[in-house]
Amino acid sequence: MTVRVAQPSEPEKVVLAAVGGPAARSENGIAWSDRTLLEELRALAISAGAEIVGEVTQRRDAADKTYFIGKGKAEELRDEVKMTGADLVVFDNDLSPAQGKNLEDLIGKRVLDRSELILDIFADRARTREAKLQVELAQLQYLLPRLKRMWTHLSRIRGGIGLRGPGETQLEVDRRVIRDRIGTLKEKLGHIEERRRLQRKGRIDAWNVALVGYTNVGKSTIMNRLSGEHLLSEDRLFATLDATTRRIRLPHGEEILLTDTVGFIRNLPHHLVASFRATLEEVVHADLLLHVVDVSEPDHEAQTRVVQEVLAELGVVDTPTLLVFNKFDRIPEAERAGVRARLLSDHPGAVTASAVEPRGLVALEEALAGSLRAEEVRVRVTLPLSASRSLARLYEVGEVLGREYTEDAVVVEMRARPDVVERLRQEGVVVRVAS
Repeated sequence: MTVRVAQPSEPEKVVLAAVGGPAARSENGIAWSDRTLLEELRALAISAGAEIVGEVTQRRDAADKTYFIGKGKAEELRDEVKMTGADLVVFDNDLSPAQGKNLEDLIGKRVLDRSELILDIFADRARTREAKLQVELAQLQYLLPRLKRMWTHLSRIRGGIGLRGPGETQLEVDRRVIRDRIGTLKEKLGHIEERRRLQRKGRIDAWNVALVGYTNVGKSTIMNRLSGEHLLSEDRLFATLDATTRRIRLPHGEEILLTDTVGFIRNLPHHLVASFRATLEEVVHADLLLHVVDVSEPDHEAQTRVVQEVLAELGVVDTPTLLVFNKFDRIPEAERAGVRARLLSDHPGAVTASAVEPRGLVALEEALAGSLRAEEVRVRVTLPLSASRSLARLYEVGEVLGREYTEDAVVVEMRARPDVVERLRQEGVVVRVAS
């Protein structure tokens, strides 16, 4: 039941509308360059399969209550749509239901805001059953308060919800159907989350590391290079939706479970974050985060803050994080030394990398291994002489540094992750921190 309008045989002609200035800032006040706003909107629209035929921009201190943009600019937008023969207007900003309806009444064409566009792209990219459920839930939660406006313009095109009969009575039926479906989807995703919890419970033999970052910063390419596989990796927004986990052995023998997650983006719809919570649980429970940043992007500092916003929304604030400045190969060679020095001065402990160069990830692998070792705890574990199976298990879950035997026990000195040490204690094993 994913809410996706049937796609026409020809790309829809789209006019883009972006508002810069204070009105375009994200909730915490992050300022973006007008160039970035328009370029990202253009990339999103192209990802959705649009043919861009026009662009209208405006700088404002505050949004207009009626049209979001000023009335004069809204009329200019209407004229641009008529002149270009556009089928659709896409705003870079989130519109209230009233603003969307007012704009559609004035322009005479469908108007999508940023969240609707992102949700549509996610619906197109969803491949697994889990991703489809997550996207459908987010779409329905976004659609519910906007159903009256959506019903009006969906009646003019093929597909979509709300075409079974006219009038307020039918809208109420649609609302009830949507609420029931939302409840069903939440229940199904709850079962998926419980299965993931049980799977994580059994993973104590390797570090859990999660790749996070803004969309299209090269996370999947890094995953492919480290794992030696050829997972989907494209130069487009949201190429990867489903979390993918691979077991990887680092050069010095450390084993990790590396998870590639969906990319974040500014003003990511809250419903989408909530719906993908089951997938993003891999981030919540990771031992270490690899936060990948596209260093060639002029607004990469703002992108970094967006990722930190979303992580905070997920409750991830204390997890150790290794900052990885990727795509260093795109920096002009004459500037690289200066850029590297500035980045490492501003972000101590960070790593510069290039996932496309043969040795571009050597520093990342070394830093990753070092970060993991820094989190380990040195302990002494005492086992009965008869516990040969438990002794063998210690070699699987940590690094055994030595062992000595007494008359009735074996004492093992080892390094292990804090969660492994805690698990051993819960199982009744005698564990003491080594001096």
